[in-house]
Amino acid sequence: MKKIFTNDNEIKSEIINLSAILNLPKGTEAFVSDIHGEYDEFAHILRNGSGNTRQKISELFTGKLTNDRQKKFAFLIYYPSEILKQSKDSFTNEADLDQWYFDVFNQLIDMLRYTSIKYTRSKVRKAIKSDFVYITEELLYADQNDLTKRNYYREVMDNIVKLGMADQFIISTCHTIQRLVVDHLHIIGDVFDRGPHPDLIMDHLMNRWGSLDFQWGNHDILWIGSSAGSKLCMANLIRISARYNNLKLLTNSYDIDLRALQDFAEANYQPLPVFSPRSDTGEKIPDDDALYDNTVQQAIAIMQFKLEGQAIKRHPDFEMENRMLLHKLSPDRKSIEIGGETYPITNGCFQLVDPDDPYKLTAKESDLLDDLIRQFIDSPKLRYHMSFMMNNGSMYLNYNGNLLLHGCVPVNEDGTMQKWTVDGNTYSGKSLFDFFESTLKEGFQNPNTEESLDSDIIWYLWTGKLSPLFGKAAMTTFERYFIENKDLHKEVKNPYYSLRKEEWFADELLKEFGLNPEEGHIINGHTPVKLGHSPIMANRKIFVIDGGMSKPYHKTTGIGGYTLLSNSFGFQLVTHEPFTTRAKAIADMTDVVSTKRVIEQSAKRKTVGDTDNGVFIKRHIAELQARLGN
Repeated sequence: MKKIFTNDNEIKSEIINLSAILNLPKGTEAFVSDIHGEYDEFAHILRNGSGNTRQKISELFTGKLTNDRQKKFAFLIYYPSEILKQSKDSFTNEADLDQWYFDVFNQLIDMLRYTSIKYTRSKVRKAIKSDFVYITEELLYADQNDLTKRNYYREVMDNIVKLGMADQFIISTCHTIQRLVVDHLHIIGDVFDRGPHPDLIMDHLMNRWGSLDFQWGNHDILWIGSSAGSKLCMANLIRISARYNNLKLLTNSYDIDLRALQDFAEANYQPLPVFSPRSDTGEKIPDDDALYDNTVQQAIAIMQFKLEGQAIKRHPDFEMENRMLLHKLSPDRKSIEIGGETYPITNGCFQLVDPDDPYKLTAKESDLLDDLIRQFIDSPKLRYHMSFMMNNGSMYLNYNGNLLLHGCVPVNEDGTMQKWTVDGNTYSGKSLFDFFESTLKEGFQNPNTEESLDSDIIWYLWTGKLSPLFGKAAMTTFERYFIENKDLHKEVKNPYYSLRKEEWFADELLKEFGLNPEEGHIINGHTPVKLGHSPIMANRKIFVIDGGMSKPYHKTTGIGGYTLLSNSFGFQLVTHEPFTTRAKAIADMTDVVSTKRVIEQSAKRKTVGDTDNGVFIKRHIAELQARLGN
């Protein structure tokens, strides 16, 4: 909403305010990626501001609090309700508890003052719970050296305790500090997949967080696409959910009724070893769940392969004919011909594949898919979550001179942009991203369950060789299920992934997206950084920050992944230890941050005036000055 001014003095006051804001230090940006439904670990990283909270406590309280007390104070800020209970239970004397409250009030207000120093009063006020704005501001902006008001401040704190508001005030102030430690959050793809609670992640972001954006990931596309009416996205989503014993997420969180699919699967399929669900936690999956996941996975996989064949036939432009494999099965379904070679089939489950028309759905399969996709479209909570992700998201983002993207920019071996021609139009580089984004937005705004180019392009984003979110020549799901020869399981990556080590290549990408290669960086997710490899590439111009939160990746990475911080002084890479459980983290007060490494330091401290928001403010100041001139 545009501000209305009634006289020149009001305009001049606004110019003074905006000009002052330009000189405040740039706020801290946090970059996280590949969360994969691991809510507890993600929430912990948000609570500790990727280690930023602990660092500020050290800066403020070293010499005042011991390291042990600093750690306890940090965990109070991370988990105020739980640490409050622990602390209160340790007191037997009411007077001692009251004194503890006063000490904590003062420490929290000091921390809030230190954290909010780079923000305007207006911004800080918006971060404070409305119930406590007046009280917090009175304490926050108090002059501690003013003896005449010292009794006044003491009386305020005394009454917070007497009126039974102490716990609520502490919890509220801790949450305010959490919000202010990081000014803006970038989620570089894949909130969804594998982990059990992407729904809680979305709820947390919608209810508790302020300024943020998403760069959609390949797994996010399956959920967005399902909400947009893509049966192919939905089939992949259900299959992956069954593979990771995660179908309860669909039923419990999004009210998707899978009983008809379960009955169909049990009636037509028997358990096969390769379809056994995987447990990310290492805990044994109950037998009933394992049977359910196994047969559902088979049923939906066969439907998926049929739907893929239909889509590939419709669109020769996709150049995915090598992904049509059902018609290459031998008559007895015990072998398959691929690339002129014959391979034996293991764990075959092709009883509902018609040899004369292998990509045709049975009547029952068709009815099931129609019912399921309608449920996905009509799920209020799914629509609510996906709308938030779409409204705050994009395929890529130019932000403060940096390029943020999840997967890759499809390129040839020499680094030139690969071109894709579809429906008579050719796209590459930035235009390819823009085309996918406009198609996805249109498809989401107008859900359609019928066959359409837009719906198939959304699915292509998941698995197509020129999809910036996939970045491989082919997805070998069929081969991994049914063929033991591991050479056929390999998925060849786009040249982007080897070229991104080169500085010249990073420069070309930044120029392609309209950014300055002398100052810009590319911040990338999607691929876990293997143990012994560096996430810093191209002479510090590309940072790969796959969060590594998904537990199966810990064996590959040896760590819990990376997050990135960008503050007024430069960039810091944060390395995380694998997270265990929320309860253990609280009980042992074990943090996940293992190291923070400065990877780029600004010659001059950056201000708001150096940011994209600064450009907007300067433009607005010019408009206001022009009004005064009139």
